[in-house]
Amino acid sequence: MTVYFIGAGPGAPDLITVRGLKLIQRCPMCLYAGSLVPEAIVAEAPKDAVVKDTAPMHLDEIIEDIKIAHERGEDVARVHSGDPSIYGAIAEQIRRLRALDIPFEVVPGVPAFAAAAAALGAELTVPGIAQTIILTRTSMKSSAMPERESLAILGQSGATLAIHLSVRNIPHVERELTPHYGPDCPVVVAYRVGWPDQMFIRGTLSDIRQKVRAEKITRTALILVGPAIAPQEFEDSRLYDADFSHILRFQAKEKANEAK
Repeated sequence: MTVYFIGAGPGAPDLITVRGLKLIQRCPMCLYAGSLVPEAIVAEAPKDAVVKDTAPMHLDEIIEDIKIAHERGEDVARVHSGDPSIYGAIAEQIRRLRALDIPFEVVPGVPAFAAAAAALGAELTVPGIAQTIILTRTSMKSSAMPERESLAILGQSGATLAIHLSVRNIPHVERELTPHYGPDCPVVVAYRVGWPDQMFIRGTLSDIRQKVRAEKITRTALILVGPAIAPQEFEDSRLYDADFSHILRFQAKEKANEAK
């Protein structure tokens, strides 16, 4: 018996991994985060499977269901949105499973920041502009942020920021980041990425607050900040530069010469 923590991806049912989908299709129990996991994904569970939305459940109740499955020798598909390693609340579940000596495995999924970048047709690491992505959030109702991870500190890096769970805190985002990125820095608020009603609000640090307020977005949104989101001019990467040699290109040239 194994508990599989499965990343269902950002919303589109076909963005789940093949491995994750196959596990859902065969596990006798499926526990899923109903507020963010599409019903089409859990509809793939066996017809006689126990399928439960864990959104209204607390941790003890979830672990109790897993214990019941463990006693029966039945695998469990524990389905989370996005990728379970990012704000997935799996650490406390894993701690309980280890204490109970219940085997588990984590199956990665497509994270929201990657899906947002894909939908925008953007690269978040643009040569000469930004080569680092920071995934973070701000303090609201959930657990507090460590002081060393404040936006004021992270913003000093100039990296591309993917700020989760913070759209209602956007005035704070603007206030903390403007001194480091400037008021004209590009910002995109990605709402419900991968869902049929997805929306992208484009702006700058100086006007994004008003634009988000006009659309009445208060949850389920990711904030992307940084010049790499809408670069004006940038250098080509060295990867495909004709004058740049690396081992694979060198080997290809050798093979071509041998074929002559």
